[in-house]
Amino acid sequence: MSISGLITALATPFRADGTVDAEAWQRLLARQLAAGVQGVVVAGSTGEAAALADEEYDALLRAAVAMLGGRMPVMAGTGASATARTIEATRRAARNGASHALVVTPPYVRPTQQGLLRHYLAVAEQGGLPVVLYNVPARTGCDLLPETVAELAGHPNIVGIKEAVGDMARLKALLALQGDGFAILSGDDGSAARALLAGADGLVSVGSNVLPGTFRTLCDLARAGDHGAAEAWDARLQPYHDFCGVEPNPIPVKALLQRLGIGHGLRLPLLSLSDAHHAAADHLAAAVDALEALSSH
Repeated sequence: MSISGLITALATPFRADGTVDAEAWQRLLARQLAAGVQGVVVAGSTGEAAALADEEYDALLRAAVAMLGGRMPVMAGTGASATARTIEATRRAARNGASHALVVTPPYVRPTQQGLLRHYLAVAEQGGLPVVLYNVPARTGCDLLPETVAELAGHPNIVGIKEAVGDMARLKALLALQGDGFAILSGDDGSAARALLAGADGLVSVGSNVLPGTFRTLCDLARAGDHGAAEAWDARLQPYHDFCGVEPNPIPVKALLQRLGIGHGLRLPLLSLSDAHHAAADHLAAAVDALEALSSH
């Protein structure tokens, strides 16, 4: 199953008591399906994977596979600081029905480029799932460089990269590696329109939790090369891009989801949105339905 177009990095909804809200999860999944999203990520950084117990991870992934599996890729976040733990998590995701593993660079340990190379090769060869590389230096403390990606891109079980460095020079270097077996995905909502217009295969989005139809339209227009229309849709989304950056992800997007009736709060050490941003959240949430109605999906 190809990975392209709009892929939502799903937030994990909790109840007011902090437990996973399985009913809200179903509604979030259904929202994505109805809007024409082309893939999802379960238990990535937006899904607060580090705060989930194993049984919660399993239940979330199984529910997503039950509703969406076969219709679209259901990717599972499996990256950990140690290679052995990453392989174990990838095998667990495979047992639960995931189609791909989204494997972030090992956080905190700051491996060398050679260490990253060997890490990803081991996961690709032993994890049991197609691997999508994930580079987000602001979160992990290490940067998977394009020259290292070039060494990995030829592996038959490494099928793409989610690149969250919103730099066009970086994108250009990665696009040179693009092919039928290796997809280039933007991991940054704010620069995604530019990336897609330049030739990227898709977007792994945070904002599409809230605005799946609108982001799908943006992706379709940009992938079709319609610069004017894509830029106009991106301008409509700019307030949401800005808001999702006012505090660390997924705090802002979960504030919007809560206002739409999906979930309550986060797990420590993350706190709910600061009072200073509540008015902006209220304003943006109130505009969601109208914006979604403009989209064609």
